Amino acid sequence: MRVVTEFPYEVMVEEDVGIVMPDGCRLSARIWRAVGAGAVPAVLEYIPYRKRDGTRGRDARMHPYFAGHGYAAVRVDMRGNGDSEGLMTDEYTAQELQDACDVIAWLAAQEWCSGSVGMMGKSWGGFNCLQTAFLQPPALKAVVAVCSTTDRFADDIHFKGGCLLGENLGWGAVMLSYSSRPADRVLRADWREDWLARLEAEPFLAPRWAGHQARDAYWKHGSICEDFSRIEVPVLSFSGWADNYMNTSAHLVRGVAGAKAIVGPWVHQYPHQAVPGPAIGFLDEALRWWDRWLKGVENGAEADPAYRVWMMDSAPPDASTKDRAGRWVAEDALPSARVMVQELALTAGGVLGGSGGALATAVCTRPDLGLTAGEFFPMGLNAEMPGDQAPDDALSVCFDGTVLDAPLALLGAARLRLRLRSDQPRAFIVARLCDVAPNGQSVRIAHGMLNLCHRDSMEQPCRLTPGEAVTAEVVLDDMAYCLAAGHHLRLALSTTYFPFLVPSPVAATLTLLEGRLALPVHEGAHEGPAHEGAGEWVPPPPTSAKPINCRFLTPANAARRVETDLLSGRVALVVEDGSGRIEYLDHGLITAEDMVERFEVDPADPSHAVTRIVWEQSLSRQGKAGNAAGTTAGGDWAIRTQAVAQMRSTPEALVFHATLRAWDGETLVFERAFNESVPRDFV
Repeated sequence: MRVVTEFPYEVMVEEDVGIVMPDGCRLSARIWRAVGAGAVPAVLEYIPYRKRDGTRGRDARMHPYFAGHGYAAVRVDMRGNGDSEGLMTDEYTAQELQDACDVIAWLAAQEWCSGSVGMMGKSWGGFNCLQTAFLQPPALKAVVAVCSTTDRFADDIHFKGGCLLGENLGWGAVMLSYSSRPADRVLRADWREDWLARLEAEPFLAPRWAGHQARDAYWKHGSICEDFSRIEVPVLSFSGWADNYMNTSAHLVRGVAGAKAIVGPWVHQYPHQAVPGPAIGFLDEALRWWDRWLKGVENGAEADPAYRVWMMDSAPPDASTKDRAGRWVAEDALPSARVMVQELALTAGGVLGGSGGALATAVCTRPDLGLTAGEFFPMGLNAEMPGDQAPDDALSVCFDGTVLDAPLALLGAARLRLRLRSDQPRAFIVARLCDVAPNGQSVRIAHGMLNLCHRDSMEQPCRLTPGEAVTAEVVLDDMAYCLAAGHHLRLALSTTYFPFLVPSPVAATLTLLEGRLALPVHEGAHEGPAHEGAGEWVPPPPTSAKPINCRFLTPANAARRVETDLLSGRVALVVEDGSGRIEYLDHGLITAEDMVERFEVDPADPSHAVTRIVWEQSLSRQGKAGNAAGTTAGGDWAIRTQAVAQMRSTPEALVFHATLRAWDGETLVFERAFNESVPRDFV
């Protein structure tokens, strides 16, 4: 990545600017401004992840870049987080979105702002910039959304295909930990009083989310797919094939007039610093978007291809791969005129293709299938991406295609139509489309899953009648993938996928009666240059502003392993991740975070799966520290929080336990336990 240190404008930064909401709540903003540029457009990123320390590293590489090119870059801590006042109650609340509208109005009214505001963000910030655009605040003129969603039930971290995700508990643990930390005492004289109020009000949200087992009003709030026509500002979307928000870009191109999208091979990161490579010049692409829609520069951004994707080539499986070979493919519209649907029947004997016809294939897989699935949103190279699927394939019911005599390019979402019956009232099916090499290694191209209680409706699920034949369609995730000659396609089916999905309460046996797979085959995408990053679009190379001024006092650490108890037979996936102690040299704050996740299941009994997650966070200072206003806070300071979250399964309930503890120095100042049981109505 090329680091840029000189820009058209000198950049000044204001560390803690108060933006007061109509109800008197002060939100804290960090603002980078272009010196001597006059009134300029503002670009807002508005998230709960703590600008003072949590996102400071990535902020330093990104927001000065925008400011140096003639913008005011604004990073705001949401209400109840970081250095902002107030309390947080849930994600994407009406209050959160109203605050966003009020911040935009405040920015537009500043003398240094031209009155035009853009909004951007990744993940939470990608969600809420689309949700804010849905509310149509007058000064908002354009959006750049990265790793986002249009449907909070179908494509978020709680449910997928109506199945409860293991990361629902994981995200509940994250937010219990993240939002329970205090403001920096240097910026807030009332930090301790405010901190105790935060701790007292802190919700444990995982049971609340798990309790909404249908696409009800709770999930429809904030889901912009409810009415795409309300998005009237230009939208540029970025997604990554290694991230589970890969479907959003295509949904936006299809649903929002004039929307553009770029999808690379990336994990859940901004594309200028994401892996696997190739990374691209995200900041320059965003600047081009801002210049066109916030400054009115006639640069042709509106005429760019609607859907630009990195079509990946066959490669050996690698859960920590740094690069993915392929090429850029550009489509002017979706659906693409270059994609034709090819239907393959599921044929007795495990054949994908062939004559099709009636089946009598039983699918009942072990509860520990899924250990190679990878994370819902991998963040880096710690074996978080899907690994070799062969071990899971061996436990699945597989249908194999013929060996290819020429490359096969796929672009879009495959659809699997099934007729089947179940012996249990609650069951799900998982479909994985894999690229199998001659040596037997298996790479997951895409996967899809369906809670069969949702076979007819996500809004009105109903349990299965055991023994009754039903039809169902599993929509797999979008993909752009070119299989090499000599490889073959595999469709792997399972009734379990742990810990990616919470297991059904009783092991279900599905009997497949008939099936057809519809493949989106792209014409000619394998032609032309391969492995050179060229193709039908050439993105700018990655650039950034200079990195943050910090040092690691202790090293980071990570581990990922599978453990088997040879006495009980129970299997566990264990994930450990520690940031190390980081000192921010520009303001003296020292932070550290450590996480341990343990997902445990009995291969003989899916009803007793247990997940336990522990997060520990610390903030500290040594001696006196100055703030942006020049005042100081003396004496050593050290706080620590610990959040422990657990979910265990029973045949009829999901039982949640959590504890939140906080220390000021060595003194325990807060402790609270959460206990809740959620009925398994449809999961």
